[in-house]
Amino acid sequence: MVETLKVAVLGAPKVGKTAIIRQFLYNDFTETYGPTGSRDIYRPSVIYSGNMYDMRIVDVPRLAAFPANSSQEWSDLKCHGLRNTNAYVLVYDICNPESFEYVKMIQQQILENRTGGANEAPIIVVGNKRDQQKQRFTPRRTLSALVKKSWKCGYMECSAKYNWHIVLLFKELLSSVLTRGCKHHHSSVRLQGALHTTRCSLM
Repeated sequence: MVETLKVAVLGAPKVGKTAIIRQFLYNDFTETYGPTGSRDIYRPSVIYSGNMYDMRIVDVPRLAAFPANSSQEWSDLKCHGLRNTNAYVLVYDICNPESFEYVKMIQQQILENRTGGANEAPIIVVGNKRDQQKQRFTPRRTLSALVKKSWKCGYMECSAKYNWHIVLLFKELLSSVLTRGCKHHHSSVRLQGALHTTRCSLM
């Protein structure tokens, strides 16, 4: 039986959430910005350490707040299933401090409101637009230390535009999910060429 891994990708507008997903799935990037008006769901399949997984990647529009209870979760279509997903990817723009503050708010609310306890669902904070390194608002090591030591979350940076660290992001994501106790636990999780974008297809 193929296991389905549910991933929610959240962030402020114009940080590149959709661009990251599309680069991973289709090796595609467009300069034209289109706001995420309603949530989009992608369903790729990946082979990881000899096992096949269906992924359910949800591109979530900007939320005023993470749902605090089941009533809020199911009364707003944008929030459906957010409190019991397997992992969260929180994207910010390394040139935009407000987008990092938004990620900080969402991360704190996930810890407070997620069903079953936040420790069961890894959170990876992703700084996008690394290609604009010279315009960043804070040095990488400062934010990395904050996120890893204080927030206890994963941290990495990428460039959706140049497809830099995009595959690595999803490798780390799957590794984190599987080592947190999903059905098929691996004591040693290894990437076996399975996450190359040409081997990822939509269901």
